Amino acid sequence: MDGDLLRSVLSGVPLPIVLVDRNERIRRLNPPAIALFGQNMEGRHFLTVLRQPAIIDCLTDTLRRGVVHETRFNQKDHTQETVYRVVCTPVGEGADAGVMASFEDVTSVETAGQMRRDFVANVSHELRTPLTALIGFIETLRGPARNDAAARDRFLGTMEREAQRMNRLVNDLLSLSQVETEERIRPTDLQDVPALVESVCHSLRPLAEDGDIALEILPPDALPMVLGDADQLRQVFTNLIENAMKYGRDGGRVVVRFDTIARDPILAGPAIAICVQDYGPGIDSIHIHRLTERFYRADDHRSQQLGGTGLGLAIVKHILNRHRGRLKIESRLGEGSRFSVLLPQPPRGAGQ
Repeated sequence: MDGDLLRSVLSGVPLPIVLVDRNERIRRLNPPAIALFGQNMEGRHFLTVLRQPAIIDCLTDTLRRGVVHETRFNQKDHTQETVYRVVCTPVGEGADAGVMASFEDVTSVETAGQMRRDFVANVSHELRTPLTALIGFIETLRGPARNDAAARDRFLGTMEREAQRMNRLVNDLLSLSQVETEERIRPTDLQDVPALVESVCHSLRPLAEDGDIALEILPPDALPMVLGDADQLRQVFTNLIENAMKYGRDGGRVVVRFDTIARDPILAGPAIAICVQDYGPGIDSIHIHRLTERFYRADDHRSQQLGGTGLGLAIVKHILNRHRGRLKIESRLGEGSRFSVLLPQPPRGAGQ
């Protein structure tokens, strides 16, 4: 195959391709490989370009033995690490013998695999504690506390709380799974957001009264409707308002307000904002960027005492992704927290 034809063929391959000749010199790079490794690499010894021991060993062994080998290549920059699956394949014969190294970006696959492993580990950890407690109480009730009525009532109350905790966790896991399944399906119905928030607050008022918390809704000015799933938006507002009452109850007040935004730079267009403000202890800034991670808790002990599963804000994030919206979190220690839901205003005529 002549040089022009070879270069043309390699240019049509979307993966980065590097050809190394029998003298261990780089003979050809296609455009994706040039973007990965830089210009003017042809003619250089591959050791000076591919500097990681794993790929050097892989290429060397393929050149010497003439068999296909596979390895990993990691490319780092200032913001992220990209993982490539590298396949080294012997090509050509005699004077034209060499190795073709192809680089497949498997970062998303590796990341998804790690997320699944972390998710299983977290779920196992979250379930282990209440299950261990239940088993211990059952053994105690069958043994030393068999005839102790006071201990039995106390243990049964604790067992009920632990069982409810597991039930909440399972329900949140099912909800998260459903939300993730629907995340790419855009809502098509117009929703009156203040009416949804009012219905959520009405259902949560008994909880506010039990905690001696003033729950206020500041009447909005004329607010445009948005494209949304009513049930999922209720879930978002329920989660945020309930969290504000639980974790900000020391402030004794939760305020919900509405606003319109002419242009949100992240949503790249006009939006409406629904802000849930509490006046409690606030959240340390080191936690804020991680609050929507699954099972992440700024105060693990307090969250478990209040019945939190660590999944609520992750569910909120996925619902807002489906709605092309976002969650903005602001907090200062001692001054409370503000969680703002930003939803894009629909184009004129949408949902009709």
